Amino acid sequence: MSELTKLDAKRELRAQAIERRKIAFEKHGPEASRKIAAHGLDFLTANAGSIVSGFAAIRDEINPAPLMAWLQAEGFRLALPVMQGKGRPLLMRAWAPGDAMNSAAWGIAEPLDDKPALDPDIVLVPLLAFDTRGYRLGYGGGFYDRTLHRLRKLKPVVAVGLAYDELRVDAVPVESYDERLDWVLTPSGPVHCLDS
Repeated sequence: MSELTKLDAKRELRAQAIERRKIAFEKHGPEASRKIAAHGLDFLTANAGSIVSGFAAIRDEINPAPLMAWLQAEGFRLALPVMQGKGRPLLMRAWAPGDAMNSAAWGIAEPLDDKPALDPDIVLVPLLAFDTRGYRLGYGGGFYDRTLHRLRKLKPVVAVGLAYDELRVDAVPVESYDERLDWVLTPSGPVHCLDS
């Protein structure tokens, strides 16, 4: 498949996924976030003290806030992403529930500039669609692909997508720069992404 065809396929899948996610959000509401928090990250066998970066949910994304509160109570260190500009990876800054936040592009809440930058061990990733190989479809800006690429050059990092079960597809069109997820956590439980 040519690069242009892949871009067209991604564009079409993105439009379909946005509609599917909207329907899933309307069907499940905040219960999806509670179910994800109830699963926790025990399937990773991660140690307390590990750094987990989450995200501030926008639109009809699953809200990771209940999971992040549970992680904090379990002794994990938390971070949230800060956009550094188009074409650049995200910067993860320390964060805790209740912290004052900046409002960035698209109304995304970001930690204040006085919070230290952290390189997470686990990255929670928003998405529009995913497949069992670990490929995801995002909004098309490439922020998480660049971020995971940068972090994985520094140390082992586990990427966990957060998604409604309805966002699983047979195959996401893949380009050379797409970074894979290791897991996807859905309300029905964790999905280990496998080579295929």
